[in-house]
Amino acid sequence: MQQYLSLIQEIFDNGSWQDNRTGIRTLSIPGAMMKFDLQAGFPAVTTKKLAFKSAIGELIGFLRAYRNAADFRVLGCKVWDQNANENPQWLASPYRLQDNDLGSVYGVQWRQWPACKLIDLSQSQSTAQVADALRRGYQQIGNLDSISENGKTTSTLLYKAIDQLRQCLDTIMTDPGNRRILFHGWNWAQLEEMALPPCHLLYQFMVNQSKREISMCLYIRSNDVGLGTPFNLTEGAALLHLVGRLTGYTPRWFTYFIGDAHIYENHVDMLQEQLRRKPFPAPKLVLSERIPDYAVTGKYEPEWLEKVEPGDFWLEGYEHHAPLTAPMAV
Repeated sequence: MQQYLSLIQEIFDNGSWQDNRTGIRTLSIPGAMMKFDLQAGFPAVTTKKLAFKSAIGELIGFLRAYRNAADFRVLGCKVWDQNANENPQWLASPYRLQDNDLGSVYGVQWRQWPACKLIDLSQSQSTAQVADALRRGYQQIGNLDSISENGKTTSTLLYKAIDQLRQCLDTIMTDPGNRRILFHGWNWAQLEEMALPPCHLLYQFMVNQSKREISMCLYIRSNDVGLGTPFNLTEGAALLHLVGRLTGYTPRWFTYFIGDAHIYENHVDMLQEQLRRKPFPAPKLVLSERIPDYAVTGKYEPEWLEKVEPGDFWLEGYEHHAPLTAPMAV
């Protein structure tokens, strides 16, 4: 995890103090990158104890499109409790349905992206456009009339929920050379419907067919380096391992991009202590044998995206320093 420690040091050396929505200042730099060879080990932080079970629980909640903090807690992840029930802006939102509700956060966008098409029926290609949308699984909701200076226009509205992650796996299986195998969570139409807009927001898979390897790039718009980065590294690398298992490829390069990389003022002591500690060798991620391996079975079973459990993931040979804690900014 020397790359992680180097990032912390870079922020201390070159960061600028910034104000933000939480009221707790951050020391921030614009633009950062880390790149990990997953064949050399799993990118688990070792200069403190990683909350591995909580991170994996959160990932599984995303895979199941959970939108309730109570569901995440069942998976051993409590990190959403504050955003669900203590965030003043979210508590006042008309989109918050009940206690523990999170709105249309990460997994909802990953697995149930709400897609609409509005087709102008006066256009010459409208019949073909509607037919194409219906073939792609859209449902026709109804017609809308609008009045302008050019007169009345009638359009038809079509809708479907898109499983972005499943489409990625399907494309890996059918068109592995495709350079468009990606999913994201930044849905402008629903940002106000989320307890927290997505920070880790774009994932792209790259397949090397000749080497039977799969790699992934992750872009994070804003990253709390003290608490968020260890979590997001764990989740991203674990997701790549899972996708590799289900599609028959060996996970290789995990590249991690950050837009705003920052350290909260009340995390400074925790991170300075980590810089004084010597990191241990990277552990190995092990997936349960009950998760089907396409390279062995030859059977494509993408439904395991929802069937995995926290106990299906564990770290082998994980050595770490004593735990360190710090408050999460909400």
